[in-house]
Amino acid sequence: MDAYPVADLVGYLSGRWRLDREIVAASGEPLGRFGGTCAFDADGEELVQRERGVLDFGAHHGEATRELRFRLTGPGSADVHFDHGGFFHTVDLTSGSWLASHPCAEDLYRVEYRVLGADHWRHEWTVRGPSKDHVIFSAFRRDQGLPSTG
Repeated sequence: MDAYPVADLVGYLSGRWRLDREIVAASGEPLGRFGGTCAFDADGEELVQRERGVLDFGAHHGEATRELRFRLTGPGSADVHFDHGGFFHTVDLTSGSWLASHPCAEDLYRVEYRVLGADHWRHEWTVRGPSKDHVIFSAFRRDQGLPSTG
């Protein structure tokens, strides 16, 4: 599957997306699911990602939110930070795909981004370590009819 190059990260990501996420154990056993919306909005030199939806994970079933801040480093690239300001990882979608990692205590998160077209992209996080051993699949599809998640 060919990647779709992104020359303008802000132009590509800005707007509203439908977000479907699955969390699967390394053995293949389903662990959880998230369904909701994701919005990317420009805020000065940053692009703010806001997710809102319903998370089913173990015994938990309820609303979940997340915010990330993309600090632009080039036309198709950014340093991604958590909402508390800490660095998460770098992303560069100029080729349409990207690999990055993030250490978290003794666990390691590795991500593969893949842009599939003008209105569809995904990322897959593989999480390994003494505390975690799972994969998180996230699919984003543009939907102009969705209300803001902000």
